[in-house]
Amino acid sequence: MDKYYSQAGYKIFFKLKPAIKKVLKIKVKGIENIPLQTSCILAANHKSHLDPLVLNTISPRPVLFLAKEELFKIPILGSLIKKAGAIPVSRDKKDIKSLKKALKALKNNQCIGIFPEGRRMPPDRFGKAQSGVGLLATRTASPVIPILIQGTEKILPRGNKFPKLFKYDINIIIGKPIIFDKNTDYKQASQEIMEKIKKLKEV
Repeated sequence: MDKYYSQAGYKIFFKLKPAIKKVLKIKVKGIENIPLQTSCILAANHKSHLDPLVLNTISPRPVLFLAKEELFKIPILGSLIKKAGAIPVSRDKKDIKSLKKALKALKNNQCIGIFPEGRRMPPDRFGKAQSGVGLLATRTASPVIPILIQGTEKILPRGNKFPKLFKYDINIIIGKPIIFDKNTDYKQASQEIMEKIKKLKEV
């Protein structure tokens, strides 16, 4: 099986998870909905640069995120996310190469993390889902886990470089898995996934 992330690095990160969860005041509901062995897609709303760290912290297994390619050029951060198995994505065009890498990872029973909106959204707003998440879901029939993240936008708002720690809670609600038939239109699947994420706000 392909090596997707640094095994040694993840072991260290796994030990740090309880401390990160405590410092960021993360509360989780529905963690049992994340499959432990099979492939899966964690699809969450996006409010802050903290979101990938938060999802990897609460997940019982490593998450390979689709991340904008600009992040890989940042010193230190670029190296860290690469070792974490992140897949670089170009937002200026349809990135077939990145999608192929994600499809291959799912076929090897990995857990992919994706933000369907494709960018951070302002507080109390949701964006339209991009088609990538639906394509991955329908091509592989991997269960999609809708996730609502609340609070990260207060701790690390857009435009801020430093987090406001210990002041706010982060609440994560994880929904039931959704499995799409391979004949389902992938654009329709993407929109349905986004609607499921929005409805978690009512839970």
